[in-house]
Amino acid sequence: MSEPRIGRILVASLHQSIQDLLPNRIEFYENWLSTAGLREGTIGLAPLSAVLSFLRLEGDPYYAITTRAGEYAGDWTMAALPPIERRIAKVLPPRWRARTALRVARGLITATYPGTRTVVKARQGTTTIDIRGSLFCEVRELSSSPLCGFYAAGVGRVFSAFGLPAEVEVHACRALGTDRGCLLALRLATPATAAEPETA
Repeated sequence: MSEPRIGRILVASLHQSIQDLLPNRIEFYENWLSTAGLREGTIGLAPLSAVLSFLRLEGDPYYAITTRAGEYAGDWTMAALPPIERRIAKVLPPRWRARTALRVARGLITATYPGTRTVVKARQGTTTIDIRGSLFCEVRELSSSPLCGFYAAGVGRVFSAFGLPAEVEVHACRALGTDRGCLLALRLATPATAAEPETA
């Protein structure tokens, strides 16, 4: 059985972020994030895991790089939507815009890797996104800080593009010892239960 491929948007966004923030190290990381692999979408789990392992050894740059990668992923996900969908979304009432933004954000997360899944719940103005199978959080030793900021940044970027600025925080991370998955908490900046995303 062939190895599952990593989503192109994840690989491309990480590559671009490393090039932006650690330009003197890009040649090293291109041993795994090769140009041919980026172009053909053939980068698998082992190379991506190696890249994330080495990034964690970089210390603080890990967080800046993965956050920026999430922002790129959010921007590129929006750019890939059909133009008519983007136009329609801008005129929808806030509640329906939030539902659409949530659908797009979930698509971004699950597109990173075939084994990644999400469970969404909404309650009292906060929407939680439970991410199962986060590649960022596959670690042998527990981390002292959450490692899945990529998703929080990506989700926040998508909601902002829909005209719904949101606060997105990592409330639980498997790399910290959480039994199941990584949990994002999303609260819209605008007051409104009317704009609250519903469970999809």
